[in-house]
Amino acid sequence: MKLFEGKKALIFGVANERSIAWGIAQKLHEEGAELAFTYVNQAIEKRLRPLAESLGCSHVYPCDVQNDQEIANLYSELGAKWGKIDALVHSVAFANGDDLKCRFVDTSRAGFALALDVSAYSLIAVARGALPLMKENGGTILTLSYLGAQRVVQNYNVMGVAKAALESSVRYLAADLGQEKIRVNAISAGPIKTLAAAGIPNFRELLGSFEQRSPLRRNVTQDDVAKSSLFYLSDLSSGITGETTYVDCGYNILGL
Repeated sequence: MKLFEGKKALIFGVANERSIAWGIAQKLHEEGAELAFTYVNQAIEKRLRPLAESLGCSHVYPCDVQNDQEIANLYSELGAKWGKIDALVHSVAFANGDDLKCRFVDTSRAGFALALDVSAYSLIAVARGALPLMKENGGTILTLSYLGAQRVVQNYNVMGVAKAALESSVRYLAADLGQEKIRVNAISAGPIKTLAAAGIPNFRELLGSFEQRSPLRRNVTQDDVAKSSLFYLSDLSSGITGETTYVDCGYNILGL
């Protein structure tokens, strides 16, 4: 029997075929999950729908994670169609480009608030929305982080602070929701060529540094992260919650 036979999974954050969330979705589909996807605007919808259709999925919904009403509408529709959610993938992050190019000390107040809202608070908002659909049978929630949450990474700036808040939110949510059989974890992935990564200055140099220095002497792949995500989203990790696990070819263990 497949790991996700008869189970429902909601995916936030597929922007195109290079998205980490898309790699996770493919693995979930292979293991029998029924999927639903969200998009934030029409440009993302145009790229997402053909991908979803390639997996035989017609559950594609608008959801701006900064809009509480859209979140409520999403869960209302899914509740009516599915009645439950077994797994939730949160792969959502954003910061203004200017706040990644300037010195961190020059981060704007509005830019700081935006990065924390989209990249960290959104996990709390979508977890709260999913709670009524996970209460009966429990469920798993997985989010995506990065090493910049724990260490200073050049040009990551306010996004590093947002990811730090995200990882802390994982722990607090895990403590809150554990009694309801809901597990919350994070994967801190190494750098991957995604749409979001394209906004980080000198990202190509960052990839080169990871490849040269990581113990495995290569960059992490979309498939690497997807396979580890499958572990966290399935019952194979039934005794694990509140954790952030590095999937970065070992780069995080290194000193200078």
